[in-house]
Amino acid sequence: MDITTKNTSAPPPVQQPGPAEQKRNARGATRPGDKIFLGLSRGSGIFLLVIMAAIAAFLTYRSVLAISKDEGNFLTTFEWNTGTEEPVFGIAVLAFGTIVSSIIAMIIAVPVAVAIALFLTHYAPRRLSGPIAYVIDLLAAVPSIVYGLWGALVLVPHMNGLFGWLDDYLGWTGVFDWDGGPPRSMLTVGILLAIMILPIITNVSREVFKQVPQMHEEAALALGATRWEVIRMAVLPFGRSGVISASMLGLGRALGETMAVATVLSPNFLIEASLLNAGGGTFAQNIASKFNEATPFGRDALIASGLVLFIITLLVNGAARAIIARRKEYSGANA
Repeated sequence: MDITTKNTSAPPPVQQPGPAEQKRNARGATRPGDKIFLGLSRGSGIFLLVIMAAIAAFLTYRSVLAISKDEGNFLTTFEWNTGTEEPVFGIAVLAFGTIVSSIIAMIIAVPVAVAIALFLTHYAPRRLSGPIAYVIDLLAAVPSIVYGLWGALVLVPHMNGLFGWLDDYLGWTGVFDWDGGPPRSMLTVGILLAIMILPIITNVSREVFKQVPQMHEEAALALGATRWEVIRMAVLPFGRSGVISASMLGLGRALGETMAVATVLSPNFLIEASLLNAGGGTFAQNIASKFNEATPFGRDALIASGLVLFIITLLVNGAARAIIARRKEYSGANA
């Protein structure tokens, strides 16, 4: 009797491609549509870098022409006089005003925006959160000049009471000392900028908080956490990188805001120790107010100040990326 034996040996395992090969396969797409999309994406990225390099080169070239003829120190001079044979101009006041007004706006706007975003996503009923979110979206689309007109006609006349209160109780600090002049100061500009960037930070933060995994919140509730503890332990750590990104978007608008600041601020080239006294200036406001009447050399000087604003913006965004990248819990945000 013949006994037929079957070959029960398993087939050799299929060798899986390694990580390097998988990455090469992903980059070198095999389908025509993938290749076209890859080429368009790569070309768009390169084109964006070329545009930024061209802007930087243009600003640098025109800035060198102006700074080489500056009779003062471009970084420390408290004056802007480009219409004489010996021009003297500097950015000390402009840098101070731009940074101070933006910091005031961020201090006011970020906590309020995060609180509104948490209210809309975790506290407000749906029939209430929808209309409020819609109104916030509309506020983000309001033009800057409208905010500026509202600030000049409504905000400034109603700042006297706040300025008087700050002067009475905090005037001894020197930072809130008020001389009784028109409230067209850095604090007013900061408050107006905070109102302008509030919708941007709120919308982005709200979308980030909505993406928190439901399992994280349910796990915290199962452990007996209250609603605030759920937000503190699950929602805020997850959305921290998104809040930082939203804040950087708002800061970018605050740094470069032009018409609203020009409408509200009474500019001069003095640095006031008090935030309540009129005076100061910002890069964008100075460029907008002087560009039309400037001589060709004066425009080069304004472009030089624009280069400084360009550098400040790049540094701020680079610092934000560094903050996100250095924390493990942010690892998914910098991919």
